[in-house]
Amino acid sequence: MALTHRLLASLGLLGSLALAEAAPAAHQPGAEAMVAHRAAYKLTLASSRDNAGVASARGVMLYEVMDACDGWATRQRFTLVLTDQDGQTIDTGSDYSTYETKDGRRIRFSLTQTTQGAVTSRVSGEAEITPEGGVLGAPGPGTVRYENPVPNEEALPPGTMLPTMHTIRALAMARRGERLLVSPLFDGTSAEGAQDSTTVISAWQGPQADHRFPALATLGSARMRVAFFDRNDQSGGGASAPDYEVGLRYYENGVADELKMDFGDFVIDGRMEELAVLPGGC
Repeated sequence: MALTHRLLASLGLLGSLALAEAAPAAHQPGAEAMVAHRAAYKLTLASSRDNAGVASARGVMLYEVMDACDGWATRQRFTLVLTDQDGQTIDTGSDYSTYETKDGRRIRFSLTQTTQGAVTSRVSGEAEITPEGGVLGAPGPGTVRYENPVPNEEALPPGTMLPTMHTIRALAMARRGERLLVSPLFDGTSAEGAQDSTTVISAWQGPQADHRFPALATLGSARMRVAFFDRNDQSGGGASAPDYEVGLRYYENGVADELKMDFGDFVIDGRMEELAVLPGGC
């Protein structure tokens, strides 16, 4: 049973998308409400196509973001065990960390992936986005400099967003009642540069007083579904199907408690089991 790179990259990306990220409040409305936090998620198989060969899945994801004054330091670790219809298992893991500046312009990233306990890939480096029209301009082109798997430098397309800016902007759009965010997105989970992304945003919901996590009970939220596309796909024929999709319920402080990762052949659910809000600020 082969586990595609999509799953490993998506779980790494999921950690950054679930980030309680922030940028200067003057640039991104609502950023001041974001919190540093530590969360643990239980991963299970939601559904699988008959020809996918996946009979069960179980795992955990641990996620932490710390306020480092001028940036956010994050670490996301996961383990996932997939079992096929013959009872064979494959044990995968990932250790993904980033440091992203609060202006949403620079990121350092490191991702180590394992299969059956052996390291299968490493991706690391740094990227910078150049603003168009000066400091307050929209995202312009950028550059990523890889250290692993091989030293390399690539250009990022105009409009590329880093995860901090993407999360903040999506939440701000949800509050304003906007429904669609389309942008190249770079997070450092693969050596292939930015991916095209389309985020569909649901209506903003009010607080849920009976929420099982008191830190979220007084906060509004919105559900989002993010689809990722290969920028190098030359198949043509109109709009292509996404490589994978991630669904989340975001709260206004940046915490996501419900996750759904759709890989076409099978779907993984993520449910937050533990949440701790951490001290932040300088």
